[in-house]
Amino acid sequence: MLKFILKRILQMIPILFVVTIVVFLFVHMIPGNPARIVAGADADQATVEMIEKKLGLDKPIVEQYFVYIGNLAKGDLGTSLKTNEPVLQEMKSRFMPTFWLTVWSMLFAVIVGVGIGILSAMKRNSFWDYLGMFGAVVGISIPSFWLGLLLMQWFSVKLGWFPTTGLDSWQGYVLPSITLGVGVAAIIARFTRSALIDVLKEDYIRTGRAKGFSESKIMIRQALKNAMVPVVTMTGLQFGFLLGGSVVIETVFGFPGLGSWLIDAVATRDYPVIQAEILLFSLEFLLINLLVDVIYGFLNPQIRYDD
Repeated sequence: MLKFILKRILQMIPILFVVTIVVFLFVHMIPGNPARIVAGADADQATVEMIEKKLGLDKPIVEQYFVYIGNLAKGDLGTSLKTNEPVLQEMKSRFMPTFWLTVWSMLFAVIVGVGIGILSAMKRNSFWDYLGMFGAVVGISIPSFWLGLLLMQWFSVKLGWFPTTGLDSWQGYVLPSITLGVGVAAIIARFTRSALIDVLKEDYIRTGRAKGFSESKIMIRQALKNAMVPVVTMTGLQFGFLLGGSVVIETVFGFPGLGSWLIDAVATRDYPVIQAEILLFSLEFLLINLLVDVIYGFLNPQIRYDD
């Protein structure tokens, strides 16, 4: 297992290198001149050119890229063009809110999704099965930003239970976490139901029933463990969806995390921030996939990663 983990970590290096190239080229294709934005709308051309030279934007794009890679190798993510603060410093202050938002969203999605999936599989073709799968279809179909606005209107504006925007207390996590987790919970519910139904058809399940084991005992000790192997894999992939979805949800709720910071950076052509955030998201996605593979190996001992 250790050999496999080290191999995967080494494989991340060329992938991240390609990501830096793609992101760097993409960012520099965004219309607009960052120097003009920094200088202000009323600045003359001489001032804009001076800022371009200061930021290194007057150099050929290939030279700019190698300067960027050199700084990145030293742990320097650059300086925000908007705030003139180190990107790494700002990222640290915004990382934890997004991290906890993603964790609470995934926790909500797993608890609700697996619960509905188990109930639907145990009560297959019953009212509860149809109700659960109907709810899953609605959860997948509903736009997250619209759901966020709906929850905000009811629970923040009308009932006053939660703050509308910001993060002044733990209550600021509740509505964004639910909004972000609903779609993932719906996918997990459908996947869990399908996996459990397949497992419940296996011979060892029929053997357990023939021996007089209760349905709950069969479900917990045999069916659920084997059904969770593909569910864990799919859930890990959905974690990447949460990272991307946080961009929209954080903007809707005025959440002070990485997502809203990225939207603001794109609007102001803040190249260093955009590059740093996408690189971070890519690294997180790779690490999540690695973690899923490790968990998969523990759930299914037949897998031998070191072979």
